[in-house]
Amino acid sequence: MRFLRAVVLSSGIAVSAAAFAQVVPVTERIAAQNKLFEDEFQESLRQSPQRATAYGDYRYNDQLDDVSLATMARQNEHRKAYLAKLDAISTAGFPEQDLLSHQLAVRSLKLALENYELKDYEMPVDQMGGPHTSLADLPNAVPLDSVKHYEDYIARLHQVPRVFQQTIEAMKAGENDHLMPVRFLLEKVPGQCDGVIRANPFLRPTQKFPASFSDADKKRLTDQISEMVEKEVFPAYRQFAAYVRDEYASHGRTQLSITSLPDGKHRYQAAIYSRTTTNLPPAKIHQIGLDEIKRIETEMTAVAKRAGYPDLASFRASLVGNPKYIPTSDEQILDNFRKAIAQMEPKLPQLFTLLPKSPVTVEAIPAFQAAMATHYQTGTPDGKRPGRVSVAVSDFQRRDTIKDEAVAYHEGIPGHHMQLSIQQQLTGLPSFRLHGGNSAYVEGWALYAEQLGKEVGFYQDPVSDYGRLSSELFRAVRLVVDTGIHDLGWSRDQVVEFMRNSHAVDEPTIQSETDRYIAWPAQALSYKLGQLKFVELRERAKKELGPKFDIRTFHDEMLDGGALPLDVLDARTDRWIAARKAAR
Repeated sequence: MRFLRAVVLSSGIAVSAAAFAQVVPVTERIAAQNKLFEDEFQESLRQSPQRATAYGDYRYNDQLDDVSLATMARQNEHRKAYLAKLDAISTAGFPEQDLLSHQLAVRSLKLALENYELKDYEMPVDQMGGPHTSLADLPNAVPLDSVKHYEDYIARLHQVPRVFQQTIEAMKAGENDHLMPVRFLLEKVPGQCDGVIRANPFLRPTQKFPASFSDADKKRLTDQISEMVEKEVFPAYRQFAAYVRDEYASHGRTQLSITSLPDGKHRYQAAIYSRTTTNLPPAKIHQIGLDEIKRIETEMTAVAKRAGYPDLASFRASLVGNPKYIPTSDEQILDNFRKAIAQMEPKLPQLFTLLPKSPVTVEAIPAFQAAMATHYQTGTPDGKRPGRVSVAVSDFQRRDTIKDEAVAYHEGIPGHHMQLSIQQQLTGLPSFRLHGGNSAYVEGWALYAEQLGKEVGFYQDPVSDYGRLSSELFRAVRLVVDTGIHDLGWSRDQVVEFMRNSHAVDEPTIQSETDRYIAWPAQALSYKLGQLKFVELRERAKKELGPKFDIRTFHDEMLDGGALPLDVLDARTDRWIAARKAAR
């Protein structure tokens, strides 16, 4: 290959990468790298048609992902070959962004290769997700605005049984390798499958056709979808539910900690790195959580006293059971989210010059996905599918509305919707940097974004401000309980008790979140660790730049490189600070 780091010239003389870089111009090597990036990005879309759809590329809308073990093995070999090609490109003399793209691609590939060796793909199902929930979202995956999109949708429905069979193949391999999710969580899955069948989201496309469709097309498509659901989709769901209920779940592990799996200590540390982009040991993370809880409770006490209460306990007692903060319907919760997002939107120019172009909607999480927490699902760059804030509303009478405003900023704007929408509209970056990212950056930004409401005049009511702090407290609690489960061996009851004593969240959230941390080791660590990094970088920039500090340009700098690992973001911010200081 022409761009090798060490090359043997035609004369037979070996030259170093630096010497070779003088032979091949920087522009030529950058062009080769960019072509490789784009070729591999396009290949990734071919390999994952559902990802392509999520990115607004509809060429493969008639296909579902191939999740067979054989395909995953081939993809892993492909990653190795891609990494070798990247390693063969000398980056000597590359500008910052091109060098950063190279480093990010290499880092991502190495992480994927390491994760493949851990075989987490052999545990593809739990109460948080799997094909039984992801496939139920197919009607929302594309803008069903043409007959072709409907026909593609029908073609995907026809492949649902194949996806379930391939998933079962992976689950059986995991059982043989002693890689099993927790039993009591698996026992929830058949009920979720039954819930999907009862709700039948697959017929949604037949309930509202575009006005341009002929009556003949409407009838034909309705008949085909209905037949496909009854004869192929539902039988596949029932077969999958029966397999989990009658064969698989009984072999689930009974110990909650990931460390009970083969090579468990390493597995948890690898999960921490994958989710947080740091190598912090669990004990350190646990202590950070305890320290943050103490700091946040001090701020809460100040809020309580401003509200006229002698201490935090009495303020909290005044909120318990207060009908003012108990929703009377699930629609009230959704309205709270919509109101908060709407009031934040005109305030964004005070905080940013980069603004999102894509719309955002608010919807309830369907009953069959009640185990899910409130979350965001990215829209498409063309705006045809808006970003979606999916809100937990089940058992609404046992919830409260105190944190609704903060969570709306987290999931909508200036949180997930803003960051991910801006990322998709960036220019001058390779395609792979416009999508996705690590949890520490994405979730850290969203948690950081919650406090921005206060900076533009919101959270004026003490209870609302307490809600903001409760939301942050909740993320600090996560540092303690996640490491408690997976490093210290805490029981489920210990986790529930700790969360109740924190007063950070309501009872339905305590129950679902406890199970979430058991199922997703280390994911919950990313929020607080990421937020702390954004706060640290902001304080550093303010101190270093003094009167040159502008919150809008700082936020733009945080967003206009896409989702970066925390150490990379740290170094990039230092370079930005130096450049700002040097500017007249």
